[in-house]
Amino acid sequence: MVNPVKMLPAVEEGDSSCVVTKLAAPLRLLVEPVGRWYEAHKYRRHHHHTLSHNESLPSSDSSDLSEDDLSEDEDDSMLMDLDPKEWKDQDHYAVLGIKKIRYKASDEQIKKAYKRKVLKHHPDKRKKAGGVAVPRKDGDDDYFTCITKAYEILGNPVKRRSYDSVDPEFEEEVPSISNNNRDNFFQVFTPAFERNARFSTKRRVPKLGNAEASIEEVDRFYKFWYDFKSWREFSYLDEEEKEKGENRDERRWIEKQNKTEQKRRKKEEVTRLRQLVDNAYACDPRIKKFRDDEKEKKAAEKRAKQEAIKAAAMEKERERQAALEAERLAKEKEEEEAKAKAQAAKKEREALKKVTKKERKKLRDTAKKYNYFTSDEPERVKLMTEVEKLCEALSLTSLQSLNEELGKDEEAATTAFFKQVSEMNEALENEKQEELRKHQAGQGSSKGKGASKEKQWSNEDLQILIKAANLFPPGTVKRYEVIASYINQHSTSGVTRNAKDIISKTKDLQKLDPSVKAEVNKRAFDKFEQTRGKLKKDDIPDPSQRFNNGGASADGSAGDTAASDPKAWTNDEQKRLEQALKTYPASTKDRWDRIKEAVPTRTKKECMLRYKELVEMVKAKKAAQAGVAKQAKS
Repeated sequence: MVNPVKMLPAVEEGDSSCVVTKLAAPLRLLVEPVGRWYEAHKYRRHHHHTLSHNESLPSSDSSDLSEDDLSEDEDDSMLMDLDPKEWKDQDHYAVLGIKKIRYKASDEQIKKAYKRKVLKHHPDKRKKAGGVAVPRKDGDDDYFTCITKAYEILGNPVKRRSYDSVDPEFEEEVPSISNNNRDNFFQVFTPAFERNARFSTKRRVPKLGNAEASIEEVDRFYKFWYDFKSWREFSYLDEEEKEKGENRDERRWIEKQNKTEQKRRKKEEVTRLRQLVDNAYACDPRIKKFRDDEKEKKAAEKRAKQEAIKAAAMEKERERQAALEAERLAKEKEEEEAKAKAQAAKKEREALKKVTKKERKKLRDTAKKYNYFTSDEPERVKLMTEVEKLCEALSLTSLQSLNEELGKDEEAATTAFFKQVSEMNEALENEKQEELRKHQAGQGSSKGKGASKEKQWSNEDLQILIKAANLFPPGTVKRYEVIASYINQHSTSGVTRNAKDIISKTKDLQKLDPSVKAEVNKRAFDKFEQTRGKLKKDDIPDPSQRFNNGGASADGSAGDTAASDPKAWTNDEQKRLEQALKTYPASTKDRWDRIKEAVPTRTKKECMLRYKELVEMVKAKKAAQAGVAKQAKS
C-alpha cells in the first residue's frame, strides 16, 4: 500500500501553509457488492476453488450443478408412476430433477440435468447396468418418453416460457382485505409481489419497501404495478393442438378456439394482478399515514386561514355592534312613540266599535220588538235580511239617528224603518248603475283617450275571453299568458293583448253584478248573430261545452246552457263519446256507426260534428300554449 504522505511534495524552507476551505463532513454509505467479479468470488467460495483454478467468471449458461443439488431432487419412484400420454400434467422440472430451483435454472443446468437422467434412465443404459426395464407398453409408452418431453419443453426458450407461465408450483392466491392483513401488511404482501415480479417485462421491479419509505417511493411502486406489463401467456393450456387438424379449415378453427381461450385467461390474469394491487393499496398503512398527514396539513392551513378571517370579522363585528347599538336606541325611542299613538288609536277604535255594536244590537232588538214591522211571514223573512243590511251599511251616526226615530211609537217607527230601507236600496242601486256606466264608458272610449293604460275591448273580444277562460281552466301552466295568446290568434280587432290585460279584464268581469254579466253575454251573442246571420242554421255546429265544472264561465258563475239547449251535450253523452272513440280507433270498419250505437241519444252526424269540434279545440289549445312557450324561449 502506498503511503499518501510520501506522495506529497517535500517542504522547503520559507514555505507557508494556509486554510483554503473546510472538508465536508464524512458520509457513511452502504455499498452492496454486485457485478460479475463478485459473482465469480462467490462461485469460488461455494465450490472451494482457488483463484488459479478458474480465473474467469463462468457464465450463467455454463454453471454446474453440484452433486448435492441434484441428489436432493432425484425421485425414481415418481418417474416410474408417470404416464407419457399425460405429459402436459407432469412437472417437467421435477422430471429432470431440478424441482428445487425451477424457473431460476439456467439453460446449461437444464442440459446437464437432462444428460444425467439419460445416462441413468435410458432403456439401453438400464439394460447395460443390469437393471430390469419395466415399461408399461412397448415403444413411446416408456416413462423415459416423459424425460425426453420435459427436455423438449424446457430446452426450448419459447416453450419454456409458455410452461413457466402456468407453473403448477406458482401460487396465484391474492391476499384479501382484512384487519389481519392490514396489521401484517409487509409480511403478507411482500412475498406476493415478489412471486409476481418474475413475470414483468421490465428487469428492474421496485420493491414494496418498509414502513419508513417516502411518499415518492410508494407512489413509484404503485404506479409501476398499476401499469404492470406481464409476459405471461397461456398457450401451454391449449386443449387442441393445431397440427392435429386434418385440413386447413379444421386447423384454423382449432387456432381460433385456442386464441379465444388464451385471451380469456390473459384477461383473468390482468384482473388478478389488478386485484392484488388494489388490495395492497387498501391495506397499506403508509397510504393511510400519507392521507392523514395531508389531511392534517390542509386542516392546519384551513385553521390558520379561518383564524385570520375570524380576527378580521371580530373587529368588523365590534364596529358594527357599536353602530347597531346607536341605531337600536334611536329605533326604540321611535317605536315607543309609535306604540303610544297606536294604543291610543286602538282604544278609540275599540270604543267606536263597542258603540257601533251596541247601536246595531239596539236596532235588531227594536225590529224584533215590533215583529219586523209586518204580519206576513214571507215578508218578515225578507225584512230580517233588510235589517242586517242596515246594520252593515249604515254608519254610527245614521244608526243612532235611526234608533232615535224607532224609539217613538210603533207607527212612527214603522214609517222611519221603511224610509231608511228605501233610501239604502236606492243608494245600492245607484252604485250598481254607476259601475255599469263606468264599464260601458271604458268600452266605448274613443282613441283620443288611447293614451290611457287600459286597452279597448269589443264584444267579440269579450266573447273570445269567456271561451278561452273555459278552455283553459285554473291550474293550466301560465294560464293568463295562454289565454292572451289564444285571443291574439282568434281576434279580428287587431289589438294585441298580454297577461296583465287579461287579469285586469277578468277582475272587472268578476266585480260585475250577475245581471250585468248576463247583459254583457247577451250583447256579445247578439253581435255574433249579426256577423253570422247569413249562415244557415243547419250549418252552424253546436257550441263546445266544458263539463269539468258544470260549464263554469270566466268569472266562476255556473252556466245553464246544457239545461236550456236540447242540443247541448250532457256529461253522460260526452263520456260515452270519448269512451267510444278510444274503443273504436280509426282503423275500425264502420267506426262511426258503432260510435253512434254507443251514444244512442245522438245521430251519426252529430257525433262526427262533435268530434271535429273537440279536435279544433285541442288544436287551438296546443297552438296557444306553443305560442307562450316560444315567447318564453325568445
